[in-house]
Amino acid sequence: MDKRKVFLWSLYDFANSIPNVVFFLYFSQWLVIEHGVSDFWYNMIFFGSSVLLLFSTPIAGILADHINVRKPFIFWSSIVQIFALGIAAVIAMFAESSSAVLYSAIAYLIGIYAYQFSLVFYDALLPDIAPPEKQGFASGIGQFANWFGQVIGIFAVVAFASGAWVLFGTPGRTQTLLPSVILMLIFALPLMLWYREKTVRRPKTIKLTREYRGIIARFKELIKIPGVGRYLLAFFLFNDALLTSANNFPIYLEQVFHVSDLFKSLLLVGILLTSALGGGLGGWIADKVGLKKTLLFILGCWISIFPILAATTNIIWFSVFVIIMGFLYGATWAVCRAVMAALVPNEQLNHAFSYYALAERFSTFMSPLSWGIIVTVFAYAGAVRYQLAMLVLTIFIVVGYLIVRKIPIVR
Repeated sequence: MDKRKVFLWSLYDFANSIPNVVFFLYFSQWLVIEHGVSDFWYNMIFFGSSVLLLFSTPIAGILADHINVRKPFIFWSSIVQIFALGIAAVIAMFAESSSAVLYSAIAYLIGIYAYQFSLVFYDALLPDIAPPEKQGFASGIGQFANWFGQVIGIFAVVAFASGAWVLFGTPGRTQTLLPSVILMLIFALPLMLWYREKTVRRPKTIKLTREYRGIIARFKELIKIPGVGRYLLAFFLFNDALLTSANNFPIYLEQVFHVSDLFKSLLLVGILLTSALGGGLGGWIADKVGLKKTLLFILGCWISIFPILAATTNIIWFSVFVIIMGFLYGATWAVCRAVMAALVPNEQLNHAFSYYALAERFSTFMSPLSWGIIVTVFAYAGAVRYQLAMLVLTIFIVVGYLIVRKIPIVR
């Protein structure tokens, strides 16, 4: 395992996690709580990014496989992400009209899209940094860095959120956004500038129109690989529920428990600390026990904990349960990434991870749609509608669990 590359690879995950958690915690509430944007339309931001991914990542994955490089795609998508999130932050800091709120939301959508686009090629670097028997551990290190970065991100902007520090514009939640983007730029630069792939560029002449026509054929070839089709479908379903619960977590806390932003931040730190441990521990256990067994155990735990969270009305017990849940968050994505890398031959990794990213982000449609419909239709029920939405998410995880049971044993 190349320790230098693992460090640069993990540092990039650390960098990305900072604006992700800050926007997730403060931008979501700025839209829904402060400006009255409905939960439905907030969740449709993630659907919009999924549509962009649907039309771009498969062809980008094919192009990357043709030229046998991943780094340039990460570099340019990171530039777009930083630029878009920076625009969203600045507009939000001065927003006084509904049109300004809309423009900021659109910029945020583009930033999310660029981030998820970069993950296609970031994940595909896993075999470049570690041999097969160490990929679960390396993936866990990356996930640990992600959760640790989120903890740092929360603490880094506390003074801005409280109003103690003000850059410019309106004091409050929006002051946290721009500092998080700047921190991402600082910590993402080492990978963007100094990471060198083992592979050698193989320039080839390709025709994009022909490649688009061949996407369906390539996808059919991909899902013929034993277990890949089932795994992508299962990942699509259970990840749908996990991302939706995460994206709506600050709003859930506000609407159900009416807690302060400081309490939300501290609770999230507790979740992230256990998630960081879960990321490293989950990858290590998967290497020892087996990827499939580990993933099935994790999904079984999710099936149990979602109904518990939905039924809990005491904030103390809820906090205890979600902090324990953090172990599952960290372990889930560390193991999922390693499973995908293990199922697919190395020469098809870019293309495979383009669909992995699509499954990850396009899955933010079914559950967000379900969530949005429930909290809208049952608006008269108050906080109970959010608990019902949480309970419904369990269905997606159960179906995903049943499908994972049918994939071949991954060694």
